[in-house]
Amino acid sequence: MDNKNCISDLAIFTGNPLFDEKLFVGRPNIGNRASFMERMNDIFDRRWFTNNGQYVQEFERKLADFIGVKHCIAMCNATVALEIVIRGLGLTGEVIVPSFTFVATPHSLQWQQITPVFCDIDPETHNLDPRRVEELITPRTTGIIGVHVWGRPCSIEALAEIAKRRRLKLLFDAAHAFSCSHQGRMIGSFGDAEVFSFHATKFFNTFEGGAVTTDNDELAAKIRLMKNFGFAGYDNVDYIGTNGKMTEVSAAMGLSSLEGLDGFIDVNRRNYQHYRQELADIPGIKLMHYSETEKCNYQYIILEIDETVTKINRDQLVSILHAENVLARRYFYPGCHQMEPYRSHFPHARLLLANTEQLASRVMSLPTGTAVSLNDVGNICGIIRIAVNHGAGIRNKLNLQG
Repeated sequence: MDNKNCISDLAIFTGNPLFDEKLFVGRPNIGNRASFMERMNDIFDRRWFTNNGQYVQEFERKLADFIGVKHCIAMCNATVALEIVIRGLGLTGEVIVPSFTFVATPHSLQWQQITPVFCDIDPETHNLDPRRVEELITPRTTGIIGVHVWGRPCSIEALAEIAKRRRLKLLFDAAHAFSCSHQGRMIGSFGDAEVFSFHATKFFNTFEGGAVTTDNDELAAKIRLMKNFGFAGYDNVDYIGTNGKMTEVSAAMGLSSLEGLDGFIDVNRRNYQHYRQELADIPGIKLMHYSETEKCNYQYIILEIDETVTKINRDQLVSILHAENVLARRYFYPGCHQMEPYRSHFPHARLLLANTEQLASRVMSLPTGTAVSLNDVGNICGIIRIAVNHGAGIRNKLNLQG
């Protein structure tokens, strides 16, 4: 796309999208199909579809080795994994969490009648602000859940110091952070435990799935019981549990994805660097940067929109991109504290979440992954450039249409 094209080239005015096919945020990466189908045929031949089959066991071993932890417990999804590890850690009362996260994080607490206490974030890192965490601890607080948003690590040492000093459990939601590191150590090896998501929208997927990683032998044994109804043996139930097992099919996909991991990350890194180059001189558009000294999966292309400069706001820019078949997304709008049941339970939470509220109104995510080419990236950035160059006119047009 020629960045000098006039505003009439935008589909929001012409009705002719630039992209014939929709570009999604989180479109699944697919590894080696032949390798996956070979495993699938083996699953059919052995007729062992679930219940801790050989592919689940292999998947757990390889992930534990990759991350550098003693235990990896594969799960049907990350939400159930969160619920199980929360119960396994004995969390009760109140647990401090960010509101700037996917709603599954507080839901996993509320589901078990534990109160999520929403904490504000650092506007630079988008992660929990440890200073605010300290202010929210009460006699009812039993734990902290940090979220490695966009795969960028939380203030791990600061949170660990608070947790140790205040005798709290420390859990990390690492849904975004598979194959990322902190000070040379892989995410997944911090706190009492960490939880990963392998949902189809993640760069590394098992169709649907998740995992808990930990070095705590007792906790790992308890989680293994809890994910399988509490069974310890063929017909012996030792503990209350649920069904959180990963299937053999999901594990087979995970193993195939693991074989393609480096390739997925290479594409993400290539796209990120091209976005960075193309967006660098567009005023009011801030691309979130990743550390060059750590391992990173580069799976999120995150922009902050300063409408005082661009003259159009984040939502208007998203509308323009959608009209061009670029399905950009608002993250994590409007913040969990603005969703039910939390909006009703904590109607004044926003007064303590100024950074969260501001960020949720400014942040958007752009497509990347193996379905997005460098040419696609250039065209997406061209749309953004035109939109910003004609910000005031677009804003007025959208206001009239709205």
